[in-house]
Amino acid sequence: MSAAANVTIHESQFPNAVQRDLLESLRTRRVNHKFHYDSVKQTQKWLALHQAYSPTRNDTDCMAMYENCFVAAAEKIKAKQVHVIGLGCGGGQKDMRLLKLLKARGKDIFYTPCDVSTAMVLVARQTALAVMPEESCFPFVCDLATADDLPAFFDSRFTIHDSRLVTFFGMIPNFEPEKILPKLASLIRPKDSLLFSANLAPGNDYAAGMKEILPQYDNALTADWLMAFLLDLGIEQRDGELRFAIEDGRFGLKRVVARFHFSRARRIEVDGERFKFRRGESIRLFFSYRYTPERVPNILAKFGLQVCGQWIAKSEEEGVLLCRKQTV
Repeated sequence: MSAAANVTIHESQFPNAVQRDLLESLRTRRVNHKFHYDSVKQTQKWLALHQAYSPTRNDTDCMAMYENCFVAAAEKIKAKQVHVIGLGCGGGQKDMRLLKLLKARGKDIFYTPCDVSTAMVLVARQTALAVMPEESCFPFVCDLATADDLPAFFDSRFTIHDSRLVTFFGMIPNFEPEKILPKLASLIRPKDSLLFSANLAPGNDYAAGMKEILPQYDNALTADWLMAFLLDLGIEQRDGELRFAIEDGRFGLKRVVARFHFSRARRIEVDGERFKFRRGESIRLFFSYRYTPERVPNILAKFGLQVCGQWIAKSEEEGVLLCRKQTV
C-alpha cells in the first residue's frame, strides 16, 4: 500500500467556495449542514451522538436489515464490473460490506468514496483497501448541495465500468427533496442502481410518530454538536437558546428543525463581513426530514426513480430502498 493517497477535490470544496457558502449561511440564517463536520472537534461530537442514538449502532434488527438489503442489491447486479459510488460515505463501513459481497460474487469492483469531509473520504478509502487494491479506489471530495456537474464528472472518468451502484446512507434527511433527488436521479443510468436509507416516523399516525422520535434530536448531545458551529464563530451560549421543533416541509413531509433564538443582540465578523443578530431573531442550524414507507415511492416517482426493493426495520424508524431509473 502506498504511503500517499490521490484525492480528487471538486471545486465545490475549494477554499473560496467554502468561504462563500459560510457567508451565505450567515446571510440567509440557514446553515449549510456541512459546517457541522468542519473540525475534528465537531466530528468527534457527531460520532458520540451517532453512537448514542443511531439505530445502526443500537438496534440489531436494523443492522440485519442492512445486511439483507446488501445481499439483495448484490444479487440484482448482473454486470461483471461494478462501480460503487458512496455519496456521503462517512467512514465507509456500510460500503465496505457491499464491496465484500460484490467481490464474493466474482465482480470486478471499483469504489469512489465521496464526502464533503476530506478526512472522512480518507477513512473510507482506508476501510475499502481491506478488500480491494488502491488503484481501484478513487477518493472524491465534493459538496453535493452545490456541485451541479457530477454526471459529467463520473461519465468522463469512469467510462469502463458496466454498472454503477450509488449509495446514499444517512444523508437524504438533511436535503430538500426537490434539490437532492434530481441530482441522485441524474447519476443513475439504465443499468445502474441507487441504494439509500431514509429516517422514518414510526406508526400509522405521522404526527404522533414525529413526536415519538423528537427526543433523538432534542437532547444534550445534539445541542452540544450543533452549538459548536456558533461558538466557534464567537456567539455565546448566553446569547440565546437552541430550540427543536417539528414543522411541515415539501411534498407533505414533516421534519425536525433546530434553531438558535437570540435573546440579546450579538455581532460577529467573518472574513471582513459583519453580521448582526438582533434580539428575537433566529438562525436555522439543522433540519432532518422523516419519511414514511408510503410517501417515499410517490416522491421518488416525481423525479424518475422507481423503487424495486424496500426494507423497513421493526422499529419503523429506518428504512432502506433500492431504486432504478423509471422506465417509460
